[in-house]
Amino acid sequence: MAESSKKRRRTNTDDLPFKNKLKPDSTILQILKDFSTSSSSSSSSSKALTLQDLSLPFSCREVSDLSLSSVQSIIESLVLRIAHSILSGNGFAFDVPSRSATNQFYVPELDRIVLKDKSSLRPFANISTVRKSAITARILQLVHQLCIKGIHVTKRDLFYTDVKLFQDQIQSDTVLDDVSCMLGCTRSSLNVVAAEKGVVVGRLIFSDNGDMIDCTKMGMGGKAIPPNIDRVGDMQSDALFILLVEKDAAYMRLAEDRFYNRFPCIIVTAKGQPDVATRLFLKKMKMELKLPVLALVDSDPYGLKILSVYGCGSKNMSYDSANLTTPDIKWLGVRPSDLDKYKIPEQCRLPMTEQDIKTGKDLLEEDFVKKNPGWVEELTLMVKTKQKAEIQALSTFGFQYLSEVYLPLKLQQKDWL
Repeated sequence: MAESSKKRRRTNTDDLPFKNKLKPDSTILQILKDFSTSSSSSSSSSKALTLQDLSLPFSCREVSDLSLSSVQSIIESLVLRIAHSILSGNGFAFDVPSRSATNQFYVPELDRIVLKDKSSLRPFANISTVRKSAITARILQLVHQLCIKGIHVTKRDLFYTDVKLFQDQIQSDTVLDDVSCMLGCTRSSLNVVAAEKGVVVGRLIFSDNGDMIDCTKMGMGGKAIPPNIDRVGDMQSDALFILLVEKDAAYMRLAEDRFYNRFPCIIVTAKGQPDVATRLFLKKMKMELKLPVLALVDSDPYGLKILSVYGCGSKNMSYDSANLTTPDIKWLGVRPSDLDKYKIPEQCRLPMTEQDIKTGKDLLEEDFVKKNPGWVEELTLMVKTKQKAEIQALSTFGFQYLSEVYLPLKLQQKDWL
């Protein structure tokens, strides 16, 4: 009886849609090896362009990693200038770089968003800016303390040092980015980190604060990505590619199925909207291991937005895009054209809301989308059909369809954009 049941299960698995199109794993592995080799050669031979290499018609503002002593010195010089201004009877104001959409620009040669050099004054003696000026001064004071003590805190810790002044963490977080931009340093240089969010599993060994971590032995939960990238070093891997996954549910499916052993890879997720630590970690892996990055996101406008944040940067942190962006990420799936191609049933597709459609149309106007004709074609199809689907829609064919058929077939066909 048990043997009969096993045979029946095996037959059901073989009947999965499109499984008969799969070639032996050895064939797919050779395709991946060729892809990884060509990607590595391309990364090694091409020199990374910088803003300084381009003759742009305007100046831009970029930040860099600074030591704690340098950050401390810059803050003290800034406060000294403020003190002189107050003593001379002129009051004081902060010269804050503008991070508005009008002050940002997509540079095709760099394939990322940069921040122009426009700034605005934030005077203390003005009723519309007095509170934000006070918050700015308080954040500078707290960061100065961190420099002296040489310790790290989370953004949440920072908020709770003065809840009545900040009122909402969004306000303290926003000013923290302003301060980072003002001082000309990365947010990591301020020793303020976000709580751990992203996770990694698969064919990767790295040191975390001196401890060697083998990500094949982290179970299906994986290893939490350290909030401080300075703790990470000595990356080693025999992977052929990095698989960037939008959702935690898809990540857990792939981790439990040990997809990374069948097709050597490193699987990463930020569990939704990309956080700074995951973006820094992905960039470090790409640069040190010279591996191609393939992205698995939902077939909706927000999936593409998440992919673009990893690849081109976020408008909120465009001042640090050089450090936070990972160039040349390929869109593997789930793409709008896959819904018909893989015969996803209608009951597994969702109608796009008016806001979804607006977001899709807005994305079609973005230069970083226009640069990739494949993205334009897929996004146009999505807006036209007004249908979206999550990665989990593939579970209609079986909970392991993602790892057993969909991804292997995608890799076999080199079906990425």
